[in-house]
Amino acid sequence: MKKKCTLKMVLYELRNLNGNLMPHFFGIIFPNLMCMLLPRAVASGLPADIQQKVTDSIMLSMAIVIPMSIMFLGYGAVYAQEVERGIPLRMRLFGFEEKSAIMAKVFAHLILLTIAFVIFAFFQMAVTKVSVPAVSSFLCLVISLYLIGVILLVISHALANLFKKFSIVFGVEMGIYFLMIILCGMMGIKTSALPNVMQKIAAAFPMTYIANEFADFWQGGTYQFMPFIQSFLFMGAIAGILLLFSLYKDKRTVK
Repeated sequence: MKKKCTLKMVLYELRNLNGNLMPHFFGIIFPNLMCMLLPRAVASGLPADIQQKVTDSIMLSMAIVIPMSIMFLGYGAVYAQEVERGIPLRMRLFGFEEKSAIMAKVFAHLILLTIAFVIFAFFQMAVTKVSVPAVSSFLCLVISLYLIGVILLVISHALANLFKKFSIVFGVEMGIYFLMIILCGMMGIKTSALPNVMQKIAAAFPMTYIANEFADFWQGGTYQFMPFIQSFLFMGAIAGILLLFSLYKDKRTVK
């Protein structure tokens, strides 16, 4: 009898996550630390209205780092190690459905992501001077961050299945991680200041629009969502193609 995803499996995956310090540092400590330090270093001496916009922009950029660290780097690190050790195969032999095991991992990472968001929100209210957002802008940000997290997790899962070596997966994902941070304007350089070729590549990532444009309508106002939605569709399509290719390669390997 195949074993389904249960609360015990989710709790087990959460315990596994606690043994990996990477998502806790990069997904919880690092964003809050940067939100505390960067506004003082970057915005000091600027006019008050510009200071506020800079503070909001830094907060939005660091909010994106949370799903990138937990759902991309964190998931990839844990799952790649398991694939390399043959744990998914052993779990199948003990009657655990692969789908159930993966769902338990997804739920565990979503729980950690939610905890990280709650800590981040309380920290912003207590320590930094972030503007109070419009309800619609806040909801748009939260939904977008969860969608980004899910898409990145799918990409991370596919990469782990394709390469099957922790060292290779970790190296590839770290490279993609820092490339996205640079392209999306989260390293202090606006995307508009990058070369045209890099700007076109950056336009394919929804993180670019959050980091560069969301501060303008954080407290309300209008926003042209079409390029933002198109970037989600493109990134989702890439994730889907990678996942299907990794599953196809797995079947070929088994045969």
